[in-house]
Amino acid sequence: MIQISDSAQTHFRTLIEREGLPGLGVRLAAMHAGTSRADVRLEFAEPADLRGDEWAVDCEGFTLWLEADSVRWLDGAEIDYAVQATGGQLQIRAPKIKGEVPADSASLVERVRWLVEHEINPQLAQHRGHVSVVEVTGDGVVVLRFGGGCHGCGMADITLKQGIEKTLVEKVPGVTAVRDATDHDTGDAPYVPRDAA
Repeated sequence: MIQISDSAQTHFRTLIEREGLPGLGVRLAAMHAGTSRADVRLEFAEPADLRGDEWAVDCEGFTLWLEADSVRWLDGAEIDYAVQATGGQLQIRAPKIKGEVPADSASLVERVRWLVEHEINPQLAQHRGHVSVVEVTGDGVVVLRFGGGCHGCGMADITLKQGIEKTLVEKVPGVTAVRDATDHDTGDAPYVPRDAA
């Protein structure tokens, strides 16, 4: 399930011994799993800190606790500690943490949500914006709601037609069009004010 190198185990053991707390272990969790912002949280954990549904990975001298909700995202993860001339660096590789590209046989909704989350929203984040999928109709029309810097932005129509719609139609077979369900007049922090566009 999770591979922890000998050097990582030695590193954790050294840190735990310094703390001197009985039963102290390490807890690992996936944060924002299945999204492009996915990351891991690694922290010390005493027995009283545990919820009781964690998975235990027995290591020499301590236990690595894996939060139950994170198991599927961290399956196959590798933890290593690389010693370098300037010190050491803990490395965690979790190949499944951002999720997996849906198969061609997946539903249109799944394939649209994946592309929005992993390709479109990271680009919009550069302008403090994002979109969420409101609906995917039976005839392939994707209905989106703009948020953040895109909510009320004077360039939202161009972003929708020349960016988002073009990308979704090209990359997700079955998408026929993209529509905006946002009331842009209520946007309070647009990236480009509508009257300036």
